[in-house]
Amino acid sequence: MPDHNQRIAYLVARYVNRSCSREELDELFAAIGQDHSDEILAQHLDELWHTAQPTPDLDYEQIYAQIQPVPPVRKILPLKMIAIAASVLLLAGASYWLTRSEQPDRSAMVIQQPAPAAILPASNKAVLTLADGSTVTLDSAGNQVIRQGKVAIQQQKGQLSYASQPADGSIHYNKLTTPRGGQFKLILPDGTRVWLNSASMLRYPTAFAGKDRIVELEGQGYFEIAPDAQQPFKVKVHGLEVLVLGTAFDVMAYGDESSVNTTLVTGSILVKEGNTKQLLQPGQQAVVDNQHRQLTVHAADIRKVTAWKNGLFVFNDMALPAILREVARWYDVDIVYKASPGTELYGGGIGRDLQLADVLALLEGNGFNHFRIEGRKVIVLP
Repeated sequence: MPDHNQRIAYLVARYVNRSCSREELDELFAAIGQDHSDEILAQHLDELWHTAQPTPDLDYEQIYAQIQPVPPVRKILPLKMIAIAASVLLLAGASYWLTRSEQPDRSAMVIQQPAPAAILPASNKAVLTLADGSTVTLDSAGNQVIRQGKVAIQQQKGQLSYASQPADGSIHYNKLTTPRGGQFKLILPDGTRVWLNSASMLRYPTAFAGKDRIVELEGQGYFEIAPDAQQPFKVKVHGLEVLVLGTAFDVMAYGDESSVNTTLVTGSILVKEGNTKQLLQPGQQAVVDNQHRQLTVHAADIRKVTAWKNGLFVFNDMALPAILREVARWYDVDIVYKASPGTELYGGGIGRDLQLADVLALLEGNGFNHFRIEGRKVIVLP
């Protein structure tokens, strides 16, 4: 069917270039849903894969490994098509792929608004609060050694590290805080690595003494714990306690979310809420409801949970308000609803390196709501 093949090639090219119309997008999605088109689509996407120009400063192998297992929303995109198409989009510089459960009615006239000033994505920035209350502002460009008594703290661009324990046994408590629109990486004195997401805080000692290694978290952090069976590692967050020996896990505990979520990637952890204890296995998530403080455990989508650490927003049947909460923290904006959010669910992902306007345009094109940027506010419209 040469005409059919040529039409699919045309639609795929238009999709990758972000120039296809709503009708062409619907036609492409309909073609993807037909079994006999899979081979044709794969061929055209493979050709684009080999001809697209790479976008600088992206680790495509890591991104592809992260996005490949992401499931589609219902029947819109088969799994292998999402994997291939998403990779092509990233290589072409589009840096996103997104689907939703229903196609909206886009017949209403959109009122054109003046183009707002560009709002850039988050960058490496944080504030280090030392034991005496003094603060040090950290950013992507910084390269310095911060002295605190006999403790030397090394900042190298977007990473802060405590290279060794102080010889005199003195212990001070420091606090690393990322604002909205910021992120940072920290290496603790024992070698444990922590990635802090936007609007987060970690309080920790400059040396781990005693029987436990204890830190306190607000917001979201990803931990790779240095193993030490003689000195267990504990993360305290909102009354919850996570006990580990050596493992990798993610804790999400934002005040504007309905729960505290602890997700185990490797190893094992014991989650304690009040008198309730639950041992997690890799791939499981412990959820503590903030209202009733009930602890439940279920299977987790590891790709979605850890996507922020790898430079992606990844959605899996997510509603618009949940997506916009992530957007607000990452871009340091406030969300103002002047219309109820649509009930559609989104699936797929968006690169966290895009400007805010590009992210909103993509959400708008796949949902029922429109958006307007006013200063650092995102107005949600019908």
